[in-house]
Amino acid sequence: MTRVLGLDPGSRVTGYGIVQDGAAGPVLVTYGCIRTEAGPFPARLKQIYDGIYRIAQEFRPDELAVEQVFLHKNADSALKLGQARGAAICGSLAAGLAVHEYAARQVKLALVGKGDADKRQVQHMVRFLLGLSRPLATDASDALGVALCHIHHRQTLARLRRAGVEA
Repeated sequence: MTRVLGLDPGSRVTGYGIVQDGAAGPVLVTYGCIRTEAGPFPARLKQIYDGIYRIAQEFRPDELAVEQVFLHKNADSALKLGQARGAAICGSLAAGLAVHEYAARQVKLALVGKGDADKRQVQHMVRFLLGLSRPLATDASDALGVALCHIHHRQTLARLRRAGVEA
C-alpha cells in the first residue's frame, strides 16, 4: 500500500494531506496546515521545510504529490509561492520521498472530471472520496486533492502495464 503526501504550498499557509492507496479505495491518514509565524521570509521558508520533514518522518509517506507552479498576476507573490514550494519539496526530498508534479487542470480532471472545475467542486469530491462529513480548510482540501490525483494516476499506470500498454 502506497502512502502519498499531497501538498498545497503557500508562504503563510501550506496545506498537507496524506492518503493511503487502500484495496477498497483511498484511506485518509492525516491532514492539516502548516502556518508560518510572522517574521523574516527566510525563517518562514525554514518553518515550511521543517514542518514537511517532521510530517514525513511521523507518518512515513512513500511519495510526494504537488501542484506545478502556475502564473500569478503579481510577480512578488509568484516568487514567494515558488520559494515556499521549493522549501516544501526540499523537506520532502530530505525525508526520502519521490516527487511527482501535476498541473492544476490534471488534479481537477482526475477528481471532478472537468479541468476547469471550481474549488467547491474539488472540495466536495475530496470529501466524498475520503468519506468525510465535515468541511475542510481549502489548503488541506487542495493538498488531499493532489494526493488523490496521484493515486488515480498510479492506478491508471498499473492498469495499463497489466494490459501490456506502455505509458
